This record gives sequence, C-alpha cells and structure tokens, in this order.
Amino acid sequence: MARTRRLILSPPSAVWALLCDGHRFGEWVTGTQQVLAADPHWPQVGAALKVRVGLGPLTLDDTSVVRICEPEHRLELEAKADPFGAARIAMNLVPWGENTLFVLDWHPLRGPGVRMHGLPVDYLVKVRNGMMLTKLARIAVRERERAARHGGQGLTGGPDGPP
Repeated sequence: MARTRRLILSPPSAVWALLCDGHRFGEWVTGTQQVLAADPHWPQVGAALKVRVGLGPLTLDDTSVVRICEPEHRLELEAKADPFGAARIAMNLVPWGENTLFVLDWHPLRGPGVRMHGLPVDYLVKVRNGMMLTKLARIAVRERERAARHGGQGLTGGPDGPP
C-alpha cells in the first residue's frame, strides 16, 4: 500500500467540495488527460467517474466507482483501468485546526499491479500521489483566498476562475 499525506491549508468542507465535483478531477489527479463523464449523483456510493489517463499518446480509459462515501471525512474509490486491473483509492480528510490533513492510500486489488506490488511500485505511486495532493492543496488554497477576496462567497470554477 502506498500512503501519502498532505496538510491542506483549507477546511475539510472546502476540500470536500473539490472532491464532490467529478468534472474537476482532471485539475488535480496526475495523469488525467480528460474527464469523459461523471455521474450526476457523484460522489454517492455506486457513482462512476470515467477519465482518460496517460502520458503523451499512450492513453487508456479508467472508470472509478465510489465504494464508500462519508461526506467531509472519507471517500473510497475502486479505479479500474483494464488491462492493468483495479486499485483501491482511499481518501481521508482529517480536521487539523482550521485545515485538513489529507491521507491518501492506494492499494492494488486485481491484475498485474497485485503481482508487482512492493517497494518500487509503491515508491512510484507515492511520488505520483504526492504530486496530486500538491495540486489539490494549491487549488483549495487558491479558492479559499478567492472566496475571502469576494466576501466569503463560495466561488467555484476551473483553474482560471469562476464560470
């Protein structure tokens, strides 16, 4: 299992709001080239998110299904990327003062990842996940600062600002 932690200088409610917008996963999930579809009831249990992942011209489509959802506390996904199998992705949001300690666990469930699981693979996954959490933290802080400038109104939108 690869475990990555990051202190995000925003409250759990703000970080959770980012997780609840499936269309924004491409902004922070490293390797995502395009969000193809997000179920309208995302992130309720059973909802799916379809994304295209890859590096350069090498791509594959991945489907992540919500297995556990505890609003503002815990989101667990099963990510399926055939022919590579599936992985469990567990995201825990721990209140840390006014901020969020984000704990991300990744563990292969099926496929070649199970056989290759170990130190080298876990190291690469931890590097990737560290990059993801850095992006997520930057987005959350930027949105917190933008909301403060606009009188605390909850602004959302893409990386360049509100819609």
